[in-house]
Amino acid sequence: MPSKIFVNLPVENLKRSVAFFTELGFTFNAQFTDDTSTCMIVGDNLYVMLIEHAKFVGFVDKKIAPKDSVEAILAFSCESADHVRTLSEKAI
Repeated sequence: MPSKIFVNLPVENLKRSVAFFTELGFTFNAQFTDDTSTCMIVGDNLYVMLIEHAKFVGFVDKKIAPKDSVEAILAFSCESADHVRTLSEKAI
């Protein structure tokens, strides 16, 4: 079994994405970060790679999903309903 999971997501603007997720309380691993991608720490063995479009397309043979379609559904568990509300308010 894999010991770690890295979910790779394309983003249009890495700096804006990092600012957004930092505001939600996430941190990043500098070891896997450069000007076009970063490693967001979600859990002990779960990471999300945020990769700018130009770099992301180098890994796949298909187009990135356009803005009017769905490419992923992400869900986070929280310790309480209040925590869910707080994160939702920050995200909005």
